[in-house]
Amino acid sequence: MLMKQMNLPLIGTLIVLSLIVCPVLYFHMGPELDAAQLSVLKTIAIIAACSALWCFAVGEITRNNSQVDKLWSILPFVYCWIIAIEGGMQPRLVVMAVLATLWGVRLTFNFARKGAYRIRFWDGEEDYRWQVVRSNPILKRRWVWMLFDLLFISVYQNILLVLIVLPALVSMRSATAFGWMDALSAVLMLAFIIYETVADEQQWAFQSKKWAMLKSGKQLEELPEPYDKGFNTIGLWSVSRHPNYMAEQAIWVCFYLFSIAAGIGIVNWSLMGALLLIVLFVASTNLAEEISGGKYPQYADYCKRTSRFLPGKKYRS
Repeated sequence: MLMKQMNLPLIGTLIVLSLIVCPVLYFHMGPELDAAQLSVLKTIAIIAACSALWCFAVGEITRNNSQVDKLWSILPFVYCWIIAIEGGMQPRLVVMAVLATLWGVRLTFNFARKGAYRIRFWDGEEDYRWQVVRSNPILKRRWVWMLFDLLFISVYQNILLVLIVLPALVSMRSATAFGWMDALSAVLMLAFIIYETVADEQQWAFQSKKWAMLKSGKQLEELPEPYDKGFNTIGLWSVSRHPNYMAEQAIWVCFYLFSIAAGIGIVNWSLMGALLLIVLFVASTNLAEEISGGKYPQYADYCKRTSRFLPGKKYRS
């Protein structure tokens, strides 16, 4: 998920943040986990470890590195339901699990219609960005790629999927009843899920029509406006270059708000997942824009005139 001019120091920073900074935050910002919470975390960690090993082994054997991508939308809501069940199905935990499930089902559907899943579950369309990442000169050595695959693609990203659900885990033993802030967090999270759904539907409709015209024999420059640009500039995409990415980051920030509602503290260590996710999305966006800039001549102008994440002034060609 990173840039063609691979920012390996950034990847190293991400891993350091996870392995060093996160434990420091745990001991200095927020409550320690009790025995029940540690038991749940152990269960989740075992699942994550098995997932990481599976993704690494299958990715290396098949040369399809979208194995983590296939699980990305599934594991978080599975973890949330484990926490909710072990937490006695408290209203807050159930609401968090339901919202995580809505997020996961929507994202899984969006990934599935792109051809990511097959009956032979190790097959399926690989995210186009991995091919770009593999072209990096540093990663062309087989052993270097295997190390990158193991540490970053498989292990780090599975760790991140655990970290983003930590607000549910720290809320598990809360004595604070479900209240107005929980309701606000739920409404905001649902709103961003809907926003992301609309953005993905608009992108799907645009790309489907564009490719249908291209497959009919037309050249890109022969397509009608706005399809002749090659990239989407209508709907939510006219006021933000990545409305889906913006919503995805906001969803997990809203998920963190539940921990505040649970009385854990305005700033507590369960924030680490949302923060690291934002860092990862910034890097992923760099890659996506580098690819689009190389394919479409007008993309640079679109970048200059349109906000990256937050909605801004409407783009006009």
